[in-house]
Amino acid sequence: MARVRLSVAERRDELLRAAVEQIEARGVAAVRISDVASALGVSNALVLYHFSTKEQLVAAAFSHAAEEDLARLRNLLGRRTTAVRRLRAAVRWYAPTGQAKGWRLWIEGWAASLRDPELRRVAVSLDREWKSELARVIAEGAAAGEFRCTDPTGAAWRLTAFLDGLAVQTTAYAGSLSRTALLRWADAALARELGLPEDGGADAGDAVRGDAQGDAP
Repeated sequence: MARVRLSVAERRDELLRAAVEQIEARGVAAVRISDVASALGVSNALVLYHFSTKEQLVAAAFSHAAEEDLARLRNLLGRRTTAVRRLRAAVRWYAPTGQAKGWRLWIEGWAASLRDPELRRVAVSLDREWKSELARVIAEGAAAGEFRCTDPTGAAWRLTAFLDGLAVQTTAYAGSLSRTALLRWADAALARELGLPEDGGADAGDAVRGDAQGDAP
């Protein structure tokens, strides 16, 4: 059967998705251009036509996956409900639960960025966008009188640092914590940052529980 002819944008998207899958399966250090080409049944030359080096392909794949996560985050934070509900939905989705395939990709990216300046630039930019989105909604909620938070940016940094740390632990040591414990700790961390009772807002958690069933970023 003849292969469907794709546009440049479609081909690039296909290559990036395949690269993400291969990085998750093999890791940044081990993945090769030939692995991506083989997964799609195309030549190495075709991959290199779109991405001249492995480093460019890895950075672009990481950015591609992270942008999809950012789009989901913005969707959750952009809903027409209270800031507390939006933030709880985002935190529960971001928390390292389930198989956490996305977290494996992020952790691979963090490690590789220590040696790859291009990947580090991409990771830093995306990380700042992530924190900025959370800080914006925290500021909105504080301004609306839903809770008290005098430093939304600091709260966003502390919250994501806590969840990132949990992700590293649970991804590296699978089964070390239950999903119930992880979600309870994530809710408690958010409550502390917003100055809310740690056992309060159960109705809001129930209202967004459906948004927390997917894997982390």
